[in-house]
Amino acid sequence: MLRTHTCGELNITHVGQSVILCGWLQKSRDLGGMTFIDLRDRYGITQLAFNMDTNAELCEKARKLGREYVLSITGNVAERSNKNAKIPTGDIEIIVENIDVLNKSKTPPFTIEDQSDGGDELRMKYRYLDLRRNPVRKNIELRHKMSIETRNYLNGLNFVEIETPFLIKSTPEGARDFVVPSRMNEGEFYALPQSPQTFKQLLMVSGYDRYFQIVRCFRDEDLRADRQPEFTQIDCEMSFVTQDDVLNTFEGLTKHLFKVVRNVDVPAFPRMTYAHAMKFYGSDKPDTRFEMKFVELNDVAKGKDFKVFDDAELVVGICANGCSEYTRKQLDELTDFVKRPQIGANGLVYVKFNLDGTVKSSVDKFFNEESLKKIGEKFDAKAGDLILIMAGATEKAQRQLSELRLEMGERLGLRDPNVFSPLWVVDFPLLEWDEESQRFFAKHHPFTSPKTEDIDLLETNPGAVCANAYDLVINGVEVSGGSIRIFNRDLQNRMFKILGFSEEEAKKQFGFLLDAFEYGAPPHGGIAFGFDRLCSLFGGSESIRDYIAFPKNNAGRDVMIDAPSTISSAQLEELRLVTKI
Repeated sequence: MLRTHTCGELNITHVGQSVILCGWLQKSRDLGGMTFIDLRDRYGITQLAFNMDTNAELCEKARKLGREYVLSITGNVAERSNKNAKIPTGDIEIIVENIDVLNKSKTPPFTIEDQSDGGDELRMKYRYLDLRRNPVRKNIELRHKMSIETRNYLNGLNFVEIETPFLIKSTPEGARDFVVPSRMNEGEFYALPQSPQTFKQLLMVSGYDRYFQIVRCFRDEDLRADRQPEFTQIDCEMSFVTQDDVLNTFEGLTKHLFKVVRNVDVPAFPRMTYAHAMKFYGSDKPDTRFEMKFVELNDVAKGKDFKVFDDAELVVGICANGCSEYTRKQLDELTDFVKRPQIGANGLVYVKFNLDGTVKSSVDKFFNEESLKKIGEKFDAKAGDLILIMAGATEKAQRQLSELRLEMGERLGLRDPNVFSPLWVVDFPLLEWDEESQRFFAKHHPFTSPKTEDIDLLETNPGAVCANAYDLVINGVEVSGGSIRIFNRDLQNRMFKILGFSEEEAKKQFGFLLDAFEYGAPPHGGIAFGFDRLCSLFGGSESIRDYIAFPKNNAGRDVMIDAPSTISSAQLEELRLVTKI
């Protein structure tokens, strides 16, 4: 080893020892007779001291070194006269006897500090420098710890980690695939997996009753803060289990991670039906750190000659406690918020229950005080409260009010990232209707089992069928989802037929799975955690990019290596994607 210690481990007990340290020059301070250098590695910072009186030549050499030079130093540990309580090594410094420059460095394009002066794009271009910064390093180390603890926990429950292929068959359901041309099979393509779904089901057929994999997956879809074209899943499957077995197992894993990574004890996760989540939160991933539940108002809001309410399928509202003193400017800001294209509302109605006992609304022309108080009674509103109301088609109004609820929670400081509120959302619809294509799509995926009691409705009333599916939601973020699977060929064929597959299409796309079901497929179910999302949740960040070593930007580009990029005409010809001229 080129070093005897790291830059984060020396303390007062090492005083008098001769040590060798290696690292990067964080900063240098020239104080005339003395020069000090902060030497940094992954483990911390140690102060180096150079004295002009005792070794002028070495001190002069130190003064010529630049930021991010890679150094090796030999010296003796001494107690510092001006201690620094902010760092673990703050009680000591190294009186340097020799210094070697292992490599020089150009001046970095941004400061390698906790609060860097580099913007996102610049730091992504020089990501190898950004990764030297403490906040990024801590994020990567948190990710590492979570992966190790996940493996240890699942190994303790007899799960086997098995790798599945990255070059697979393209399927028409779900998001768009990334495709890879095959040189050896002209005109044919592999796809990169959106998940190992069918392979893990085949592993259940193979008798590996507890499988997991921390696996890279790929989706060619538009990006945002919680999406990347390549992402990581904790992918799991179990045989001979019920829904309760799966939920209890992975609630245990989640609690374990909270305890060992964040030292947080979370209580048992409540279970909420999809119907309840939509009715009271307008979302299938409700943030339950705060209340502000939806209240439906059709019975007290309609019939007052207010066309917006009278023509609406649903009139629904929330009550923001203590917000009656909101100014006109604040209320206009909320109206502008819901009118944003991403939300798409036409407006917002408010009712203020003022502290002096009066009631004021934006629809006083249509509602007298008595009518407004009836609305207030639906919320148990009291003096000081503010009611915010949306109206329209049911699903649209619910979605818009859900966004407003989250905005109010943010403004009122109710969404503390250090408070965790996990829950299971269960009993999802098996299918959802698409108006544009005039057909049903699978709410989760086509291998999800319907509830046993609903199987007879598959052909007669498919929209009413509930799925044996479940999502784990934490603080309004869906961190995992799964289901009990179909394991019977006839039932799987019925599902494909409802989804619009012909027999030939089903056989072409999934014949291998249907055939496997005829060789003693056990009942099975599973779940997949979005590992990047889970890491960002534990780390208190909204962006998963902070927890990925080399992420893509919002355009799906790696600006550091400049990918994607064009390939040579020779490569295109070899892949037979162009005709040789």
